[in-house]
Amino acid sequence: MIHDPRAFVLENTRLRPVPLVPEIKLRVADEALPLWTKTEEQLEAIGLPPPYWAFAWAGGQALARYVLDRPELVANRRVLDLASGSGLVGIAAAKAAAVPVVASDIDAFAEAAIALNGEANDVYLETLLLDLLEVPSPRETRYDVILVGDLFYEQDTAVRALAFLDRHAALGSHVLIGDPGRTYLPRARLAAACEYEVPVSRDLEDREIKHTSVWSLVPGPSEAVSAV
Repeated sequence: MIHDPRAFVLENTRLRPVPLVPEIKLRVADEALPLWTKTEEQLEAIGLPPPYWAFAWAGGQALARYVLDRPELVANRRVLDLASGSGLVGIAAAKAAAVPVVASDIDAFAEAAIALNGEANDVYLETLLLDLLEVPSPRETRYDVILVGDLFYEQDTAVRALAFLDRHAALGSHVLIGDPGRTYLPRARLAAACEYEVPVSRDLEDREIKHTSVWSLVPGPSEAVSAV
């Protein structure tokens, strides 16, 4: 049983520059399956979600690049990196002078990875180990900008994420989404902002370069998210 997520992350990853965002270094795994298997063995559980925190996904890379190239979008603003994973997007926001940056995830390994990656890049991110997509509290924290990388891969998560983002957009949050066209991306609710060709691992994706877009959420009523 793992008692020290930080030690586990250090032991099973290496610090490397992010392909599309070489200004940022992340602790990443060499391969997905061995780490996934080791995580399940160590936690004495099967059917766990993949170790999303151990890789630089296409949507996160694109969104990080977009934020670093346009720091005025986040500078001196309260930013949420939703389902942060490695912390890549939050780190980009912090480097672009966002204050504060809150990185949320539901995985204790992600929490450890975010802290380590923040330290490696000389930035500080507040970490929130909580499922923010659950039924909201009466007074949700308001964010100026919400950044979302690669979250629309599964239908239930996509529906819950869109509902969460709509609530915050109604409060005035600017929502930016990085995504390579995952199955449940709510395209009808999005306005394209920028496009990138993102180098990724064939261990994770169906090709070595993923055409990936950054989108702005267009305010409107929540709706069902289905495959297209």
